[in-house]
Parts: sequence; C-alpha cells; structure tokens
Amino acid sequence: MLDNPSVTPINDSALIEEISLYIYQAILKIQQQHPNLLREKYRNVPLHNPKNQSTFLVKLKEGFSKAQDQEALIINVQKFLQILLVSSYFKLPDYDNLIEKIRSSTQHLVLDSSTDVGHSQQVKPLTSTLSRALPEPSEGIAILLLDAENLKLDVNTEKFLTGVCVYPIQIKVAFANWSKMGKQDVEFHGRGYELIHVPAGKDSADVKMATVGSSIFVHYPTAREVLVCSSDGVMTHLCNTLQTHGLTVYRVRKQADNLTVFNSKTNQTQILSLKPSLEVPSLEQAISQLKELIKVEQQDTNNPWVKLSKISKLFHTKYKLTISQVVSAHLPGKRARDIFTENSKDFVVHQPSDDAELYLTLFEVNHPDTVSRQNGVKEIESKTNSFPRKINSRVELEQALIKLLTELTTKSPGSYIGLSTLGTQFSRQYHQPITKMMKSLQLNGNFIKFLQSCSYFKLKQTGKEWQVAIAQPEPATLK
Repeated sequence: MLDNPSVTPINDSALIEEISLYIYQAILKIQQQHPNLLREKYRNVPLHNPKNQSTFLVKLKEGFSKAQDQEALIINVQKFLQILLVSSYFKLPDYDNLIEKIRSSTQHLVLDSSTDVGHSQQVKPLTSTLSRALPEPSEGIAILLLDAENLKLDVNTEKFLTGVCVYPIQIKVAFANWSKMGKQDVEFHGRGYELIHVPAGKDSADVKMATVGSSIFVHYPTAREVLVCSSDGVMTHLCNTLQTHGLTVYRVRKQADNLTVFNSKTNQTQILSLKPSLEVPSLEQAISQLKELIKVEQQDTNNPWVKLSKISKLFHTKYKLTISQVVSAHLPGKRARDIFTENSKDFVVHQPSDDAELYLTLFEVNHPDTVSRQNGVKEIESKTNSFPRKINSRVELEQALIKLLTELTTKSPGSYIGLSTLGTQFSRQYHQPITKMMKSLQLNGNFIKFLQSCSYFKLKQTGKEWQVAIAQPEPATLK
C-alpha cells in the first residue's frame, strides 16, 4: 500500500485564474441584474471598474491558491460568496450551476488524488461537498436587542439590518413598558420578537437591555453578532462588554432622518435614509394631474392663462412632489417647463418676453369667457393662407399683429385681448415667438414697448397682465 504524499496547496496558476474569473463574472452579473442578492454594502461598488476588478481578482487568487484540494477550494469559494451575497442566493439554480462549473474545472484534482493513493478513494458527489461547504445554522447567529421606547424599527428597516449582518438574525428581543405602547406589543410579537416588560421610568428599558445584553452570549453560545438598537449613549458600556467577548457589535442609532449602523469590527458605518421614498406618478398621470390643476385655477381666476409658478406651487401642495422631480424621473436632463412644451397636444405655453414668466393654458378649455378666444383661434387656423409666411419688416409685423388681433376679436370688435394670448397665436401662426421675430428684424425693446410705439394699438394694464386692442381702423393695405 502506497504512503499518502504530503498535501500541498494548489499550484496551478492557470486554474486559479480561471476559477477567479468565474466568480468575478458571476458577481458582476448579479450586481447588474439582481443587486438585491448582494449584501447592502456591496451593491453600489463599481466592480466593472478596471481597478476594482484587478483588486477583486487578486484577493480571489490569494484565497484560492491556499486550497489543498478540490473540496477545500469549493469551501473557500463558498466562504467568499457568503461574504458578498445574502442567504437566498444559495437556494437558486445559479449557485448550483456555478459550483458545478468549478467542480468540473477542478475534477482532475480529485482524479490525481485518487491515483496517488492507489485509487482507494472515490470521487465524492457534489451534494456531499456542498453540504460540508455550507455552514449549518448552528455555526453562528445574530441577535437583535431593541429599546422599543427609544427607537422604532419597521419591517423594511429590519430587512436592511438583516442585509448588514453576516449571520442570520435568529433572536430578536424588544424592551419597553408595553402598557404604554398601545398595540405595538402585538405587532412586535407577530414579527417574532421576545418582549420584555420594564416598569415605568426614563431609563428602565436601557438598564434592562444592558443587563440582559451583557450576558446574552452565555444563553446563546452560538451568537457571533449583536445589533444594539438604541439612540441612548448609555449603551456604550454594553457594546464594549460584548466586544471583549469576541462578538461583532452593530451600534444602531437614529440621527436626524437617517438610521446609522456602526460596525465595531470594521469601524465602518452604513446609513439608511428614513425619509419616505417618493412615489412618482407616471408621465401620463402627472400630465392629467397638471391639467386638472390648471382647469381649477382657470375657474377660480376667471382667466384662461395661468402662471407656471402658480401651478408648480399647487402641484407641490397637493401631491407633496415637485414638477422637477416628475421631470427628472421621466425626462432626464430636462427642465420643469419641458413637460409642458413637449406635450403641445395638451398645453399651450407662452412667454411674453425673454425675462418674463411662463404662462400656461389648455387646448380643451371650455370656460364660458374663453369660448370666443377658442373660436377666434379656429378661424385663424382655417385662414392660414391669408397670413404671409414670412415677415421682413416692421410694417409687415404691425400688419400681421393687426390681422391676428382682428380675428381674435371678431365677435367683439375693438375689445381688449391679453398680451399673452396675442403672443401665443403669433407663435402658432409664424412658428416662432414674437420676441425672436423682433430680434430678427433688429427691433429694440420688448413686445410691450413695441406695441406702445405703434399708433395702431392701445394698451392697458389689468393687475399684472397687459391687454391690447386696435386703436384705429386698419391701414388700407389690410382691407
């Protein structure tokens, strides 16, 4: 019978390189497609970055090169995956496929080993290897201690803490004077907490939690991690006591709108925002909401034109969300106004001058006071050919404006029209804002000053809005 040769680490660098690459590609794929399978602190690490990739592969090679045979190598792979991935990953077919791939690539190690000992060993089945690689629950657990009077943990926050720990949270204990906590005792009990009642008093829960916690490792010898959940500073002594007994302590506290988790072993802090996540409506829903707000404001003010700033304020007040946040979610890189300008079938946008505020109205407005304006718009659209397609001089611009104003006041000749309405119809007819047309004709001043300089128009200001009307009969050239 041959003597068993001394076991040496795997020295096949090409094989180690291949296995390391398998693992890297698997983790990168998980991060890109199923980031929830990664532990929280690794989800946003840019693994695709060449520098991070190099560091990742070096660490893998160092760990795997120490393995002495196939079984030891697979155990090392398993331990490495446990550091990065949550427990649910190991129940997926992807995990079995990865291990099978590694096993297939290293099968010659088993065969070589069998040959060296006179074929006295048999190739172990995959399930046997995996069962030894996977740690049993008894190998380690995490314990959560909560001062329920001082810190509130909901289900989502608890899930976050589960992702922080290396070991599963199997023991959860909450301390409070439950007679003053309403129905929270029922809720916590339903979530698997052991409830410890303390007498009334400012520090009763703290003292009891520190007392029970300081000997928790005696009652649960498999404890490896303890989450101390309390914002009170008196828990420092408890944390130090647990650390001296070799446990990893996570200090969980609330600071402003964040939950901070300090790892005593790594001195790293993870932060969870406690602000409620914004539920941004779909683009179609947001447009419908904006249209409804505009309609209500039109009815309240008896004015078809509404300021963008007013609608923005109303939207934020009603939906606790800004228009900019909606635009950022659905139109990245765009401004708040773009949700109106890019949906011209629903909105009409007008800006009297470059430095003026934006005004909004709807195409389907049916307010009684705006019917005549809508009819005027339809008549203008039906007579498009009567307007010159180009304006080449100041005189032609004056004539175009008179023509538009005449059409808009067909049912009430000589009446005033809002300057924003006139500007909008000009833009619709000539496909550019009046201010841009004035610049192309090298006319100084803004739209208001231009109209004031023309003898054919008269202006008046009602509140903050300017209105315009025809001051005298049209020139002979327009008849």
